[in-house]
Amino acid sequence: MLKFSKSLSLTVSAVLAASVFAGCSNTSAAKKDSKLSIVCTTFSEYDWTKNIIGDTDSAEVTYLLGSGVDLHNYQPTAQDILTISDCDLLMYVGGESEGWVTDTLQDAKNKDMKVLRLFDVLGQSIKEEELKEGMEPEEEEEEGEEEEGPEYDEHVWLSVKNAEVICDAICDSICEKDAGNADKYRANLEAYKTELKKLDEGFTEMADSAKTKTVLFGDRFPFRYLVDDYNIDYYAAFVGCSAETAASFETIAKLAEKVDELDLDTVFIIENSDDSIAKSIISNSKKKDITIEKLNSLQSVTKNDINGGASYISLMNENLETLKRVLD
Repeated sequence: MLKFSKSLSLTVSAVLAASVFAGCSNTSAAKKDSKLSIVCTTFSEYDWTKNIIGDTDSAEVTYLLGSGVDLHNYQPTAQDILTISDCDLLMYVGGESEGWVTDTLQDAKNKDMKVLRLFDVLGQSIKEEELKEGMEPEEEEEEGEEEEGPEYDEHVWLSVKNAEVICDAICDSICEKDAGNADKYRANLEAYKTELKKLDEGFTEMADSAKTKTVLFGDRFPFRYLVDDYNIDYYAAFVGCSAETAASFETIAKLAEKVDELDLDTVFIIENSDDSIAKSIISNSKKKDITIEKLNSLQSVTKNDINGGASYISLMNENLETLKRVLD
């Protein structure tokens, strides 16, 4: 996985220092209409926030990863750093991929900024990455490198139950910054949570009636939070936050063996992924007529997708319908 570097830390400080010496007036420009400035690193945070804000027209909400780059590969631009530095509320997941946030916040110009770190909101509910049977092992630390602590799965948004908890925290944070519209925000929150509860019920019904209780991915596996919520087992080529792209023959053979052993009809991949590993698993299986299906991890949603109607609810419902069809 990409790690935060000293050079990026220096870039953060340099950009913010330059904005001061150049007389940069982002803050005054952003505050002219007295709207809240809210910055979200991921699509799910952005969509949840937009639903809570509703039609109040009280906030400008910025989605940093709107170009489609996923959380693991994103590095902030100079403009991103300035936008964060001036904002009233910043939301981020808080895992290893977002190590750059710490340095950005240290030099932020808005000292009254509210920061919402999803890992802190969820506390004991976050999960360590799990190396399951058949997975490609992560590269070992080179000699002399310090061993780091446990690596946590950053894809917390893929649990609808987590989404409800996080939306409560988002609403509280927005109300703290704009008490005048608090009643509207809380009403919007309750309406949105009704949709989340319906989605959760749909996944529960799907899992309870599923004839197949296991999914197998010829890919990274960012869906740990989702499958754990509904007691679905899984096998995969890589952990969810892996930077690996090539699977060994041993990994492919083991997963092909699992396909045969469990009599699976489908190998999954995630959106925007190459299906070569999935095809290799299928070709090494003894089974016939195995299909490849996609599930959307919601980590590469673009602004164009949003303009086309993509939302957390719609994309998760698409995942639900795919799982219904495949696991039935």
